[in-house]
Amino acid sequence: MSEVFKGSFTQQEAIPEAGIEAAIRVMRHGRLHRYNTVPGELSETALLEQEFAQSVGAKYCIAVASGGYAMATALRAIGVRPGDRVLSNAFTLAPVPGAVAAVSAVPVFVGVTPSLTIDLDDLEAKSGDAKVLLLSHMRGHICDMDRLMAICNSAGITVIEDCAHTMGAAWKGVPSGRFGTVGCYSCQTYKHVNSGEGGFFVTDDAEVAARAVILSGSYMLYERHLAAPPKEAFETVRYETPNISGRMDNLRAAILRPQIAALATQCARWNALYRRLESGLRGTPGLEVIERPEQETIVGSSIQFLLTDWPAERIRDVIARCAARGVELKWFGAREPVGFTSRYDSWRYAPAAPMPASDRILDGIVDMRVPLTFSEEDCELIARIIRAEVGAVWQDAA
Repeated sequence: MSEVFKGSFTQQEAIPEAGIEAAIRVMRHGRLHRYNTVPGELSETALLEQEFAQSVGAKYCIAVASGGYAMATALRAIGVRPGDRVLSNAFTLAPVPGAVAAVSAVPVFVGVTPSLTIDLDDLEAKSGDAKVLLLSHMRGHICDMDRLMAICNSAGITVIEDCAHTMGAAWKGVPSGRFGTVGCYSCQTYKHVNSGEGGFFVTDDAEVAARAVILSGSYMLYERHLAAPPKEAFETVRYETPNISGRMDNLRAAILRPQIAALATQCARWNALYRRLESGLRGTPGLEVIERPEQETIVGSSIQFLLTDWPAERIRDVIARCAARGVELKWFGAREPVGFTSRYDSWRYAPAAPMPASDRILDGIVDMRVPLTFSEEDCELIARIIRAEVGAVWQDAA
């Protein structure tokens, strides 16, 4: 009898009791709007911003409605204008080119390597095409950030980091999001902290931070922030920066504060699950495990592997066979987007020339969520199922 996994790939852990209690307090007093405070009160949102800034070593932090809003705000705050060209990953998810499109800029896609990171040779070749890079640490894979920043600094490129999948991760001990001018994070349900929707914007640049605060919808209440620049930074930008409201509210902030405090513990749990999966998949015929460099501190909230040069019908067979045994895999090689999974040639609002070398890699990427509701035994079972079904299809093709 074949083993079957009966767990859920979309079920998250419950919100911590401290977050539930804090949220109930906010609901009882009714002051959900971040600027609706009584004398002497510090809002949950202002406290969250201060705590998150401290956790990543940033001077300034703005809590916003989503990670996508944070990215679009970052582009606006650094001065991207309609028609400007913005470099970004060919391997990412739709909110990244969506943020570029939201400011009427033009994405210029950069290739992907077999390590699933941005192709730095391709970036260097395209470094004269734009003055901004919206870098996606897609599915938690961090490239050689020393070389990337050297390329960008040499070419005068401003870097914005999309850290939706790397909250808690680092390169050589430096937190993800702290290399570029702005780091953007997501608090959406399937990310590393869960408020349903939400995001963070961090920077050390006072003017960029001031613009982001006004863009987020502070009106003239920016002095109620704890992790924003001094009021002097707002003297000019408050008159010339539009309000594009996307604030976080106190209810979500209350839910998030205990999760930020526990993030390191949660990351260690994810990594234990990831290593069980990785170990179980190693040595599977036809399957390539993604090797993680020693300089990278990972957060294993998802896992990817490659079925390089497999015909599409065989990959679909693997996906279907695993699904029949309860294992949900996503594939980036499909020509039509499915669910959350799409690719650069799916985004017809952002036309791009074909990228054959990247297409070869995208065609083989298989992706799987690793929720913390899994146990290590679950991960061993899932790895056995994937190994068996990949092996069976590989053997049939031999």
